Amino acid sequence: MLPTGQETRETSAAYEAGDLVSMSPAIEAQKAIPGGSSAALQLTSVLQTTLDLDKLIEVFSRHIQHLVPHSGLSFENKSLQISVSCGTREKSNRSYQLVVAAQTLGQLVVTRKSRFTDAEGVLLEHLICCLVYPLRNAMMYRSAVMAALKDPLTGINNRTAMNSTLIRETELARRYGAPLSLIALDIDHFKEINDRHGHLAGDYVLKSVAEAISECTRSSDILFRSGGEEFLVLLSNTARQGALMLAERIRRSIESYEYHYGDHAISVTTSLGVACFHTGDNSETLFEKADTALYAAKAAGRNCIKVFD
Repeated sequence: MLPTGQETRETSAAYEAGDLVSMSPAIEAQKAIPGGSSAALQLTSVLQTTLDLDKLIEVFSRHIQHLVPHSGLSFENKSLQISVSCGTREKSNRSYQLVVAAQTLGQLVVTRKSRFTDAEGVLLEHLICCLVYPLRNAMMYRSAVMAALKDPLTGINNRTAMNSTLIRETELARRYGAPLSLIALDIDHFKEINDRHGHLAGDYVLKSVAEAISECTRSSDILFRSGGEEFLVLLSNTARQGALMLAERIRRSIESYEYHYGDHAISVTTSLGVACFHTGDNSETLFEKADTALYAAKAAGRNCIKVFD
């Protein structure tokens, strides 16, 4: 655990090991609390009750508040796109680069209006020792959950993620009356690409198409690989016209992209179906409408867009 930032100080190996023997007198010395070992064990125990990152950070902040008063606490790992915080961020801070078993977990920042004392800094280092292993476990759990919801080939959301997200978004659209649209997309003659150029070339096309779609969408749009050569784009707060504009942008982007695998140039086009959420719809009916529109586009000659009306 390596403190960084404005109030940086050295730490010992005992701190990184989460040594409760060293931690106990640190708690007693700082707040005159008898039974520092009990306090340390209690904190360690309560942090092992959850694998949810947001809850873990909130629980840690709440349970150390009486030992080191603070206004806010945050944890970030940019490479894993993790950013968790609670409370309010203030000017004075203690920042810690968390490392356990040679693995960098991320940066923990504790803030408040007044400057932290040296004694509080030492105590924080000991307290954070109780956090690092539960934090690593929560991060591993999060990675496992995320992996279960991702398509391993393209890296985008898979059908499992699609099912749960469709249910959630259609319920929100129903509850608040917000527009919601769905684009279903299928790569034209994909079997011929596999047969002519091989399955590795087919994999390359799938990844390239996923990238092309991602470049066309907004951060609020959600992209899925629903199976085989089929993709879905869920558009929250987007009505018919906006969905059609995006569908056409995706169609043109994929058609104009130059696909080269080995010495072969591969021509790729897509058929797209658009459906909009209406009163009485649910996740299944919205999907069925987009799928029906997609098959209408394929029946119309492919490389075009059809809308379910």
